[in-house]
Amino acid sequence: MNPSINICQSCGMPMHHLIDFGTNKDSTVNTDYCRFCFVKGKFVDHGITLEQKIEQNIAFAEKRGMRREDATIMAHSTLPNLRRWKGLKPIE
Repeated sequence: MNPSINICQSCGMPMHHLIDFGTNKDSTVNTDYCRFCFVKGKFVDHGITLEQKIEQNIAFAEKRGMRREDATIMAHSTLPNLRRWKGLKPIE
C-alpha cells in the first residue's frame, strides 16, 4: 500500500483529491473517511454491519465492471482491516 495515498477507513476508496474526503461536524476535512461514507461528522450509513458494507462494496464494484469473484475477494480482504471495522469479523 502506498502511504502517500489516503484510503477511506470505512469503504476502502482511494482519496486523491480534496473533494474525495469526508467532512467533520464543523465542515473541516476528515482525512480518515471519504465523502460517500462520512458527512458533517457522521457516517452516512450509520448502523450498517460489516457484512452489509461488504455486500454494498461488491455490488458497487460489479457496477463498475469488476467480476463478482474478484470484488468479493477484494471486499473480504480489505474491509475487515479498515479502522471502522477493525476487530469485527464478517459472518461467513
